[in-house]
Amino acid sequence: MKLVIAEKPSVGRELAKVFGATTRKDGYIEGKGYSFTWAFGHLLQLAPPQEYGFYGWRKEHLPMLPQKFKLSIRKIKTKDGMVEDPGVRKQLDIIQKLFDECTEIIVATDAGREGELIFRYIYSYLKCKKPFKRLWISSQTDEAIKDGFRNLKPGEEYDTLFSSAHCRSVSDWLVGMNATQALSISAGNRSVLSLGRVQTPTLAMICARYLEIKNFVPKTYFQIGIQLDKDGQLFKAISVDNFETKEESEVIFAKVEDVASGFSNGGNITAVEAKPRKEPPPLLHDLSSLQQEANKRNGFTADQTLSLLQNLYESKLVTYPRTGSRYIGDDIFATVPSLIASLTDHPQFAKQAVALGEMTLNKRSVNAKKVTDHHAILTTGIKPGSLSKDHQAIYDMVAGRMLEAFHQECLKEVTKITIQSEITFMANGTVIRSAGWRSVFNDVEDDKKDEDNPALPKVKKGEALPIVNKALLEKQTKPKAMYNEASLLKSLETCGKEIEDEELRYAMKDSGLGTPATRAAIIETLLTREYIIREKRNLVPTAKGLAVYEIVKEKRIAQAELTGAWEKRLEEIRSGGTSVQEFKSEIIEYTRSITQELLIDGAAISSQLAPTAPAVV
Repeated sequence: MKLVIAEKPSVGRELAKVFGATTRKDGYIEGKGYSFTWAFGHLLQLAPPQEYGFYGWRKEHLPMLPQKFKLSIRKIKTKDGMVEDPGVRKQLDIIQKLFDECTEIIVATDAGREGELIFRYIYSYLKCKKPFKRLWISSQTDEAIKDGFRNLKPGEEYDTLFSSAHCRSVSDWLVGMNATQALSISAGNRSVLSLGRVQTPTLAMICARYLEIKNFVPKTYFQIGIQLDKDGQLFKAISVDNFETKEESEVIFAKVEDVASGFSNGGNITAVEAKPRKEPPPLLHDLSSLQQEANKRNGFTADQTLSLLQNLYESKLVTYPRTGSRYIGDDIFATVPSLIASLTDHPQFAKQAVALGEMTLNKRSVNAKKVTDHHAILTTGIKPGSLSKDHQAIYDMVAGRMLEAFHQECLKEVTKITIQSEITFMANGTVIRSAGWRSVFNDVEDDKKDEDNPALPKVKKGEALPIVNKALLEKQTKPKAMYNEASLLKSLETCGKEIEDEELRYAMKDSGLGTPATRAAIIETLLTREYIIREKRNLVPTAKGLAVYEIVKEKRIAQAELTGAWEKRLEEIRSGGTSVQEFKSEIIEYTRSITQELLIDGAAISSQLAPTAPAVV
């Protein structure tokens, strides 16, 4: 009998169905020479401190540095405290029995870092020694599953993936357990003040942005706006220079010659610059970019988007969701025409899918060297039945982005007109010559919403045009916007660096905070800890969150760059380029130093803690 172990019951049942296995047993399904069983996500975790003899939260225990980490059955909270989950114990006993009986083990947990960790912890805890093979697929369609089973990989090919996952788990335990206890103890144990390798620099980013906005002092400045007439077509221009005082601007304003002042030729055209511009299509979605779009378009949280996308994946409608890649290889590109053809009767995209089917497809998102464990998110070609409104919205974002990514460039003509009238004015406008990829969601007008002129007339250098109106404009400098989930996810990709270019941002993904698969959980953890709250779509720190930030803001635990560097090292472990022992030694040394710092400085937090409440801008 061959044993297939999936990550969750729904996937195990689906795999069994593909193979025609129908005999249901307690905790597994069998038939056709196979048994299909499952975990319920993480059945096992690194053991808590008390299992190493560290009872209670005591200063003399710190730092806690177990010589060898143990595995412990997942706990649940009861009136008697935290106890082993009886359902987990029962399922482990079933897996143990199947391990003993099987002739071959096939690992079918999610094909990623956490999926590998889930299986390897079970395998280790049950002291299994049998060799195993790995199912590695990016789609849950029947054909993808069958093809995956025809091409099973030796389990040892994924040893470095497990090493990366285990190092992540150990580093989170060491930093999180020790820093949390150190800060809570030094603050007088009034409450648990949780810190973590990734959650703390994320909190620091949110708090720093909030305080920057709170302390921002707006500065007033003045500009002069004019309206010119070219053969009956009016257009606006704004002074190139800003004026610091109203008095200074009023002096210049009075000298601008307009029709109302009796001047028919008040503005001289000194330069006309019309440049064609090609705007390439966006890259395909990975999880992080899809979460950002879903937050902007629909207000979905990162966690909501991941959950909806996972449902669509398990329903065989989209490919693997927890990917960090925005590219596909040539083998997948060969299937794209059929995927586009499957959308020719889509209610929103039918016209664009038909048109795109007749074009040469853009290959900007095709680069096998930039595909890591999984390619970018695509539809599978299976047509969805009746979907909920939220599921349909996410499906449409995946489908729409797929059409955009393989579409033609958007061709624009960007025009700048320089006008002289006492001072220099500038008029800007964009004409869309060919909408290209922007026609998919018809967001051409959104792209131009910040412009003063939807279109500019044809003018020549040397022309003099009447100024039909003028206005003194009083403006104020504005702070950066508060973080919402979309902007925070974008910043987490680059450790808070302001990078707009999507390819440059993608190049930094291995140095970001967390991974696409974990960032939603980071945000939810900060909400659960009552360090931040959602205020409309913004993420705002609470008084408790700000108090913690004040203590840690100068320490390395709050530095995004340090955590980003660790994330890069974990990726290097996965690719075999970094020593596991070297990484663990560095984390242990760091744990010693941060624990000592917090034990000394943490007492200052006690006076700052107040009942949790949103901070007030």
